[in-house]
Amino acid sequence: MNVNHESWKEFIKQRRESHIITSEETKIIELIKKETVKHNADNISRTIAYQKYFLRLKEIEWSFLASMVSRNAGYNMTDLENQIFVNGLSVKQRKQLFMTYERANWIIFLDAYPQLLLFEYSNQRNKPFFYLLKYFSVSSFMEIEWEKYWTDRNKQRLVFSLIINEQNMIERPVIQNKFFKNEVFNSFAFKLQELMKLSSVVFPTLKGELYGLTVYQFQDLTQRIQIGKQLYLILFHKNLLEEFIQYAKHVTHSGSRDDYEEVVGITKSNNPKLRDIYPIIPHTRSVEDDWYANSKILNEWYVIEETNSEESFKQAFLLKQELLNSLLKMKSLFQ
Repeated sequence: MNVNHESWKEFIKQRRESHIITSEETKIIELIKKETVKHNADNISRTIAYQKYFLRLKEIEWSFLASMVSRNAGYNMTDLENQIFVNGLSVKQRKQLFMTYERANWIIFLDAYPQLLLFEYSNQRNKPFFYLLKYFSVSSFMEIEWEKYWTDRNKQRLVFSLIINEQNMIERPVIQNKFFKNEVFNSFAFKLQELMKLSSVVFPTLKGELYGLTVYQFQDLTQRIQIGKQLYLILFHKNLLEEFIQYAKHVTHSGSRDDYEEVVGITKSNNPKLRDIYPIIPHTRSVEDDWYANSKILNEWYVIEETNSEESFKQAFLLKQELLNSLLKMKSLFQ
């Protein structure tokens, strides 16, 4: 369904400027902020919070997508303490990569989880409270999209909108951030990984299969949005969704690839558990303007992506892992 965002923009702007907060609304805001901080401690707490939310409210499909992608963020984090990565990358490189994953996922959760909780509260009261999103610094774009969802219940559009929002959210504070740009995205290691398309997101099943896709052109906003949509279509494929849900319910997330390697018959990488190696990282939110205020929504961001949803990704993933390991071993020889 098309949305006239320009007319909505003006309405939302006026509503945000004129709203006077009540004592009941103040309590709602404080409670949601408290819950968000509590669950935004680290990769494990975020993953669990997203998953529990989906199991409570399955209509909000983005939450399950977020939980499964968050599992992969954990795998990538603990990869950095795998002996092959330790030998192939310097301490500085590994720390910078970890902070890239951690910062991006912290920002997304800080923005997205209040939206989820506010929808849940609205559902319970049978009344939309999306005008409170401004108190969590959530973009007016998502205020528009939640209002639309309240009336039309278009689940796929809501998922696409949340993907668009999250990727725009990290564009300035992470992707365009000078530190991450110079130290991570312009590094030889990152460019080589991009060139050879060695990064992947995987969705395991208890039947021993592995689905997913390759992630590349990470610095390109539209490409990140397209990848998010493709991952959603794989995860919510009618023949696969229940298998992914069963895996998520059965396997408690530890951040280590050990969580799924034995299940799918892959040689163990012996990654440590995330909480055994990483402390809680304190973050502060940088002051950001509403990304949507001076942006336009591209039509292609809502186009359904073509993807081989039912095609096993296991062999392709194993080949990429083998190649990555070989490159890191070669690099360690020349250090």
